[in-house]
Amino acid sequence: MGVAVTRFLIVNADDFNLTLGVSRGILQAHRDGIVTSTTVLVNLPGLEIGRDLAGEATALSLGLHLNLTYGPPILPPARLPSLVDGNGRFPRRPARFAERGLSDEAREEFAAQVDRFVAAFGRPPTHLDSHHHIHRHPPILELLERLAIGLHIPLRPPSAGQVGSLRARGIPAVDRTVGDIGEKALRDPGGLVALLNALPDGITELVCHPGYHDADLAVSSYDQQREQELRTLCDPTVREAIARAGIRCIGYRDLPAVLEARP
Repeated sequence: MGVAVTRFLIVNADDFNLTLGVSRGILQAHRDGIVTSTTVLVNLPGLEIGRDLAGEATALSLGLHLNLTYGPPILPPARLPSLVDGNGRFPRRPARFAERGLSDEAREEFAAQVDRFVAAFGRPPTHLDSHHHIHRHPPILELLERLAIGLHIPLRPPSAGQVGSLRARGIPAVDRTVGDIGEKALRDPGGLVALLNALPDGITELVCHPGYHDADLAVSSYDQQREQELRTLCDPTVREAIARAGIRCIGYRDLPAVLEARP
């Protein structure tokens, strides 16, 4: 009789379709590394190319990276006056989403982004999260909760304290998230191995941002670090550490079933 698995790991790469180099890096981190899921920015150019590339990665969970802080909106800018700047683009000011007055326009744009995802990929996303973690703000979190309920899919908890409330509303959620931009362990195999060895029981999401640096990424404050993350996620010692620790890697599409099977 086998030993019961007590530690599950989702490795989610944010920012698919930010640039072609980022998308290619994420797919390599899935093919040659430990990435099991990604979330897609659907309001940016190149979505059709990214869709075709991702079509070869059938085991990769594809979620939606809802975005109000970078690039142009899906809807006409004139319909979103409180969300866009004078150029009709989203400004990078996440803190403004603490204002409830933005919710109506944000709801319409999010619905348009869901529709764009379904039109591109032919199915709903496997899960939801947000660019620059804007659903840490209660008005945006409420909108994403409604979307997740309507789509019957998981939502990344914006904080540890939100896990219980998400599940109480019937939204599948991991027990915790670790990693994210600036996490030193993601740029060093030894550091990532130490992080993995210290994982507690339950379901953990490791948030990462691998990718290749390209000219289009020059506008990002997190560029060369993406290649460091890519190398770490593909390092053989990391996969070996996961196997030794008895950690089971799953995708976000697997989360509801894993939660359902827990005692």
